[in-house]
Amino acid sequence: MKADTSTNKKTGSSVNNAFASHFAKSMFLTVTGLAILVFIGTRMFTHIDLNLYGYMVGTIVFLGGFFYRFIAWGERPPTKIFIKKGLKLLLRKSTPKTAVNHLAFYDFIKNRGLYRWVQHILIGWGCVLACLVTFPLVFSWMYFTMDENGYYTVVLMGMDLINIKADGIIAWFSYNALNISAIMVITGVCMALHRRLKNMQARAEQKFIYDFLPLYLLLFISITGLLLTVQNVFLHGWMQPQMSLIHQFSVIVTLIYLPFGKLAHIPFRPMSVFARNYREHYGEKEMKKCKVCGDHFVSVEQSNDVIHVLGVNTMEFNMEDGFNLAELCLPCRRKYRIARFSGVATHQVKVKGANQNAKG
Repeated sequence: MKADTSTNKKTGSSVNNAFASHFAKSMFLTVTGLAILVFIGTRMFTHIDLNLYGYMVGTIVFLGGFFYRFIAWGERPPTKIFIKKGLKLLLRKSTPKTAVNHLAFYDFIKNRGLYRWVQHILIGWGCVLACLVTFPLVFSWMYFTMDENGYYTVVLMGMDLINIKADGIIAWFSYNALNISAIMVITGVCMALHRRLKNMQARAEQKFIYDFLPLYLLLFISITGLLLTVQNVFLHGWMQPQMSLIHQFSVIVTLIYLPFGKLAHIPFRPMSVFARNYREHYGEKEMKKCKVCGDHFVSVEQSNDVIHVLGVNTMEFNMEDGFNLAELCLPCRRKYRIARFSGVATHQVKVKGANQNAKG
């Protein structure tokens, strides 16, 4: 019986043993899945636009970088906990509302000001719209054919989806979807650059490579994309092949850079739904009292998880006073650290700091 059990374990892990790492396995499965979808969408590779080949390669490299970054992040002990528990809470009734607020309306940014909210809406939805148009075209999941009757046929995954009038409103939005997204991104990026250059706090905290470079890349992509339309409509295609290569190069460079820079938070953003569900679910069960002031500041589950993660990383914060530092609310934690340096029990003073609830 034991021999059968060990055999089953070996068989079950044989698939994982075929790959050098989780990253290699995930990347292989993703590229294989993409190849299958492209095979179906192009009707067995009979319809491939070679003008978009560079974008396809750039997208595959982006996926490799994204999986590398995501797995490296997901292997961290705290990330493992909230992803594991977040998946279990994914079917909560509040999940759709949370997802819409975080991923569509960006309500969490409204608290920082209307200007920053509009800026993020324009950049975020401009990029999403561009991806929804670009990626199906790049992998030939969607393309257009035209008969002599003045109607376009929209082909989706190799199947004729709908016929649209060439000079109709649907066709107009299809032609100009990328132009609309480019205008949205340019407006949002200009707002972000203006704030970063004028706001003294932002100027003190930002760095060129991390904060400015992503904005310049988005701006360059959007401007060169609009120039392609200008050249086609007003200049009768003058210098369009050269500009097309410049635009394609800028997109590929940005895709390769995206998983490793500030823009990486875009594909990581859905994880915020897990974090919100985690806080809300366990916050409804039982809240942790601060060991000093008695205020409820976090859920008991989260406090225990923090202590567990600190232990996994061999970081012990058990104090001589008989509590763990993670069992103190933030103001009392600050006071306790001051008390350790000054020798005065400042953490026992019940008066809170004036800026303890400051937003920003």
